[in-house]
Amino acid sequence: MKGLLQKLLKKKGIEKVEDLSSDERTIFDNYERILSKEKLEIEDIKKFLETQLVIIENKWKDYNLENSKKAELISYHTVYKTLLQTIDAPLVERKSLEDYLVGQIDAVK
Repeated sequence: MKGLLQKLLKKKGIEKVEDLSSDERTIFDNYERILSKEKLEIEDIKKFLETQLVIIENKWKDYNLENSKKAELISYHTVYKTLLQTIDAPLVERKSLEDYLVGQIDAVK
């Protein structure tokens, strides 16, 4: 599968991975990590989503990027963030319940 990424780079006229920008390199490394696994885990998806959010947020900080280009990223950011929250929802619910139960235990005299 690694060959797919090399073919893509070659097709785009990129000879070496080192020639990629930092954002492109992050995406490339992410793709490479995913392609090297036999089975995709939830943690892999979370890592991908978190990485995409960081990339988008860094682009929003770039003063050289046009506001219209930044605005195009809002929907991507919203989807990635929602997916991440959906994955983490059971953990948040569990933590909330644990906090409630600890409060109930502490309230009993």
